[in-house]
Parts: sequence; structure tokens; C-alpha cells
Amino acid sequence: MTATTPEKKNASRPKNGGAKNADAKNAGAKNGSPKNGTPRKRVPSTVKSAGVTRTTIQRWSSLSPFELKGELIELAADTHKKSAAQLLNAGRGNPNWIATGPREAYLALGAFALEESRRVWTMDNLGGMPEVAGSAVRFDRFCLSNPGMTGVRLLRDMVDYGVTELKFDADAWIGELTKAWIGDHYPDPPRVLDHCQEVVRAYLAAEMYGGETPGAVDVFPTEGGTAAMCYLFDTLVTNGILHRGDTIALMTPIFTPYIEIPELERYSFDVVQVKADMMTEEGVHMWRYPDSEVDRLADPDVKALMLVNPSNPPSMALSDRVRDRIAGIVKTKNPNLAIITDDVYGTFVPGFRSLAAACPRNTALVYSWSKHYGATGHRLGVIAVAEDNVFDQLLAKLPKAKKEELNERYSSLTLDPEKTKFVDRLVADSRAVALNHTAGLSTPQQTMMMLFSLFDLLPEGQEYKELLRTIVHRRLDLLMEGIGVHHISDDPGRACYYVELDILAEAEAFESREFAEYLEKDYEPTDVVFRLAHQASVVLLNGGGFDGPEWSVRVSLANLDDLDYLKIGHHLHSIMEEYREEWLKTKK
Repeated sequence: MTATTPEKKNASRPKNGGAKNADAKNAGAKNGSPKNGTPRKRVPSTVKSAGVTRTTIQRWSSLSPFELKGELIELAADTHKKSAAQLLNAGRGNPNWIATGPREAYLALGAFALEESRRVWTMDNLGGMPEVAGSAVRFDRFCLSNPGMTGVRLLRDMVDYGVTELKFDADAWIGELTKAWIGDHYPDPPRVLDHCQEVVRAYLAAEMYGGETPGAVDVFPTEGGTAAMCYLFDTLVTNGILHRGDTIALMTPIFTPYIEIPELERYSFDVVQVKADMMTEEGVHMWRYPDSEVDRLADPDVKALMLVNPSNPPSMALSDRVRDRIAGIVKTKNPNLAIITDDVYGTFVPGFRSLAAACPRNTALVYSWSKHYGATGHRLGVIAVAEDNVFDQLLAKLPKAKKEELNERYSSLTLDPEKTKFVDRLVADSRAVALNHTAGLSTPQQTMMMLFSLFDLLPEGQEYKELLRTIVHRRLDLLMEGIGVHHISDDPGRACYYVELDILAEAEAFESREFAEYLEKDYEPTDVVFRLAHQASVVLLNGGGFDGPEWSVRVSLANLDDLDYLKIGHHLHSIMEEYREEWLKTKK
């Protein structure tokens, strides 16, 4: 990648004609169905290479990028069957790596837990409930008796970390791990196991808060980050912190569900976009937020802010400038702003610091272990909220009638329901309140969450983290080498889990501004992803579906082999050459 010139907002390269209107009423418009009624661009009949008709491209372009992906995969698979082309699906960010160490420790813990069960009662396939008392001594004996068992050494180090660094009572700590692995009880407390909360707090402090949490933090483990999103939206509205039709802000481009959920009838939020539209003098997207966009949050009518940090798809962490500016706005101009920050990719950026570290009272932090540990199937997520938070403050200020309504809703939980904290309302609402006593993430899942987190806090985990960063950066370099035009900004905040490529910027660098204007005028923005699928069996997602520039594509750098990204780059280069040939024919 080449270094670029200093920042400049809205450089002279023509703006994408199909980009979303930043006005709230148009903020949710999808590729194929702009809310302002603007017709889609024509797809010239000469474009036959995409393998589908003009009408089909226009119709499919109205889909969410994740739904469109299914159609592209089908198209790419058909090409794959008819030719020797390798199907390369860089459309979804499921990583092709896993963390083996924590999983080995989990298996070793299972061997100990079953010994503990059989110690209490054994009859054919029947065991008893492990005892907590004396478990630390028995664990020491187990480790000494099984020095060569896979995972024992790492498990020993993890358990020791809990005792020496987190100051856990050894019996209580090992007893909780053992019983949680066995899974013979409902989660107790329902929100989070006692030791799990402390371990997760330590992990978040190290990886999300820049080394130390700003005060005590309550955590609620959830069934992945997606469940966390659903629970937050639901409880914010149910409890009157947000109301149907309220104005909220999205920092765009952003993960598509954050665009689509506010449009649901239950919410119908009025959405303001805070757009990452800063560009270099050379017309390269920096995916950074100008002060003028960030300052939209100063309007007290903006009740909530949702962001993904590092962003998806640009994969860029918030700069110190933007994080501090938002913190200043919250402090001086919009103190009741409710913030949800989804920081799943934070571990891929050295020195990452969440917005929750700068605005702890106002921010609910969402995190998932899925991407870093190759654990999407485990469904491990968390909501973290400071004990001193604006959500509880807003609950206390609700009108009397609303308070009475909510007191009735939560009356089965406590004799003083009005004092039920926001985080505990999240837990209750996740099980329709009536089933609060059976709420909570399964204890085996909480065990895996603890082991993943403890692994990161050990030297082996830090080495693993550096290895992941090296892998994704190498893949980005190979992709850009294949494209042949290094038209991308250097930035230490780039996570490299994804990259969003501006096709018009690539076209201008590849040929000329006139060529880029030709593409924008005469082709559908999604034409490039259809060509890649049909001609090369390559699946990418359209950036417009993330409320990014219409003429952009998202490439996942996580889920294919390294050299596959060189191939994808070559295919993108070939498609650009094909466009140029079609353009030159129009000039004759």
C-alpha cells in the first residue's frame, strides 16, 4: 500500500451518484428501492458478461447484501461447474482459523470435570454433581497425574491466573469451572456466573478499554453479538428510553442489520447518518469522519448512536480525534445520548480503545469472541454496561405512568421493580420476563468464553493475536498486488478484517476520471459483483448495502487462503480491463 496525501473532505472526484441521501427520511434506502423515488440507472443492453439480464440485476440489487450474496453464490457455483474456475467466496467474514489452545484446555477441563462427577457417584453411565469443597487440591492432583495430556499445561496456567491475578478463591473458582463445564445447573446468577463476570471484565479491560475499565462494569453474556443487538433494541424501546419514531444516528458505512432493524415497524426510527466520507487529495476514501458529520450528534433530538468499531465494511477503528470529539459532545451538548458500540473487530487493531472507554456512562459495549477465536458457531457475545450509566438515569426520569407500567412488567422479579437496573431488564426481557429464572447463556458456553478470555491474558494469547494481525495484513497486500493499483490509504487504525474498495476510485487510478464517469453513468453499481460471480466464480458483497458508496465492494480478508486474495485481485483487474474495452468502443 502506498502512503497518501493529507485528508480532504469531498475531494474533486465526482461523488457517487447512487450514494444514499444522508437525510433521515432517506437513510434506510436500499440499493434498488430509494425512498425518494429516484429511478435506478439503466444497465446497457451491451452488458452481457454478467450472465443475467438487466431486469434481474435491478431486481436483485434491491436485496440486502447478505441476501444478494446467496444469488451471487448460486451464479458463481454455476460458473464453477461449467469451467475450471475456483469458487472464491469472500462475501462473508467467517474466519478460516481457530484458536486451538483454549479448545484443548476446554477438553482437559472436561476430563477433570468428569473425574469429579464419577468421584461423587458412578453407576454405568451415571455420575454425580461435582463438589466444590476440596476441588483445588483435586485439580492439582489431576494436573500432576496427567502432565502429557493435551491442554493440561495451558489449563493450569489459566486457573493460576484466576487465583494469582484475579484473586479468586481456588475452590470456588475451580468448582465453578467444573460445574459450568458439566452444565448440571441453570446459570446462577442468571445474568452471568460470578467468576465469568470477573474474567470477562479483565478481558474487556485489556482489549476494549485500553488497559483498565473506567469504573465497575456489569456484563451480560449473550448468544453471540447478534442476540446482544436484538436484546438492546428491544429493551431500549420497551423501557421508554427510545420511542417509536425517535431520531437515532448511525455511523456509516455499517453492518447491514443496524440499517434494517431501525426500519422495522416496531421501531420506525428516524435515522441520521454520520458518514465516513473523508477523502485524500487524490480521491481515495479514507473511511474517516469529518468533524461536520460528527457534530450531528450534538443535536439533543438525536437520542441514540449506533456504530461498529472498527467499522464494517471499511474495517477502520475510530480515530482519537473522533472518539474525543464524541466524548466532548456527550459531556457538553447531548448528555443523554445512548450509545451502542459493536467492537467485535477491536482486537485486530494495535492499541484499540473503544468509545466505551471515552464515554463509559453513555455506552453499552457489544463484543463477540466469534471472529478472533474462529468461534462463530459457539455464539459467544456480551453486553457490557458501566454500573454508573445513563440508561438507569433515564429510567429514573421516566413519567410516572410509564414507571407504573414497567413496575407491573417486572413485578414478578422483585418487591421493588422500579430499582431494577437496565442490565437486569435486558436479562429479563430476553426471556419475556416470566422466564427470567431460566435466563442466561448456557454454562458450557460461559466456560468457553472464560477460557478464550484467559488465553488472551496469557503470553500465548498475545502471540496468537499478533499472528492474526499478520495474516490479515498479508492478505490485504496480496489483494492489492493482484489489482495492480494501490489506491488505498495507509492507516494504523485499519483492522484489515475486511476492506471496502471504491470501484470508481480504482477506475480513475486505472485509466482516468472520464472512464470512472462512464462507469457511473452507464452501469449498475452492482454490475461488478455480478461479473465477478459469473466470469470468475468470485463472490464479493456490494458496499452500497452497508450504506457506503454504491460503487464499492466489500472483500472479507478472513475466510480464504492467502493466495486466493491475489487471485481475486487479478480477477478485479481483468474486470476493469473489460470495462475499459467497452468504454473505448463507445469512443470510436
